[in-house]
Amino acid sequence: MMHPERVQQLIAAGLPCEHLQVSGDGHHFEALIVSASFAGRNRVQRQQLVNRILQQHFDSGELHALSMKTQTPAEWRDASRG
Repeated sequence: MMHPERVQQLIAAGLPCEHLQVSGDGHHFEALIVSASFAGRNRVQRQQLVNRILQQHFDSGELHALSMKTQTPAEWRDASRG
């Protein structure tokens, strides 16, 4: 079983993040990922980027499901103001 901290470490190792928060129960996870790498990418492209980082863990069955909210730093700042 994978822990949220491990998922967070894997994402952070593969993607420079301004903010990263992962929660979950060992099977299903939710993540808020804020990265400048998302600039100019649509929602699907952003999720594909994160999924590539975690692909071997999905393939092995170690990681089952990840729901993610992906934002650029500007989007995150704007959302936190509102």
